[in-house]
Amino acid sequence: MKAIEELLRNAGISPIAGVDEAGRGPCAGPLVVAAVILKDPTAPELSEVRDSKEVSESKREILFDVIMKLAESVSVIIVPPSEIDERGVQAANLDGMRRAVKGLSIEPAYVLTDGYAIEGLAIPNVAVWKGDQVVTAISAASIIAKVTRDRIMIELDSKYPQYGFAKHKGYITAVHTKALAEHGPCIEHRTSFSNIAALLP
Repeated sequence: MKAIEELLRNAGISPIAGVDEAGRGPCAGPLVVAAVILKDPTAPELSEVRDSKEVSESKREILFDVIMKLAESVSVIIVPPSEIDERGVQAANLDGMRRAVKGLSIEPAYVLTDGYAIEGLAIPNVAVWKGDQVVTAISAASIIAKVTRDRIMIELDSKYPQYGFAKHKGYITAVHTKALAEHGPCIEHRTSFSNIAALLP
């Protein structure tokens, strides 16, 4: 078990929720925020759970099922591009975190997040530096959020095949930029992002 989780559990503080997001940086697609309470962060089945960016796509899919099986509660919030454009990424992310925690079927005694403390959350919470690498519950939330978002982008690819969403997942790549120049943005693009705004009338 990672140190901060162990310290909290040894102090009698539980359950502990980990919260993380996927999709802050892309110029298309939703922001996905996940909150996860693990029954037992020390479970051997969770030994390979780490920051989603450090795990292959195929391995993430396997770990997604493992986490869902071993979690005490999971909550996922999908924030559409329109809300990101209206509120900004940071505000939408923090609100998504609050909603994800509130959506858990069990109220956590403590919440650990990656990067940002959750302002306005009544439950004690702390942002952990590189939390998705050092806290099992945050790593689990990272994988749930990433896999959920990737699945959404693959679905969007079938609806908007001209952009190649299944491959780049909405991030700014040469292929994506070329597609935008040829076809212009669609409703799934974030108009508040400078590269998309530059293409609007």
